[in-house]
Amino acid sequence: MDWKLELVFVPVSDVDRAKDFYVNKVGFNADFDERPTDGIRFVQLTPPGSACSIAIGEGLTDAPPGSAPNLQVVVSDINKAHEHLKANGVDVSDVDVQDWGHFVYFADPDGNQWAVQYLPQRPNG
Repeated sequence: MDWKLELVFVPVSDVDRAKDFYVNKVGFNADFDERPTDGIRFVQLTPPGSACSIAIGEGLTDAPPGSAPNLQVVVSDINKAHEHLKANGVDVSDVDVQDWGHFVYFADPDGNQWAVQYLPQRPNG
């Protein structure tokens, strides 16, 4: 039996601001934005090519905004990812080259921390 991680909740203070950041600056796809009941807003965003999405919204979690533990996505070209983030106004670190991978780091408007990783020894990153 497979166990697939498909959704991670990311606590934010302003859903519209976070959605704009993830969609228009980082480049995630906006999959779903609905209010299934009063007090609930569910927004699902997916990094291009990913089988796992993030959920932001209202009434989804009691976690304080900005408290998501270090989140990570993997890319096939760290320089292209860095250029994309920088060109879209994301405050992104320089490329950090380590023996086990190359990384760039950024945070969303609430301070949720992200790492973007490239693994040179792995096909397609």
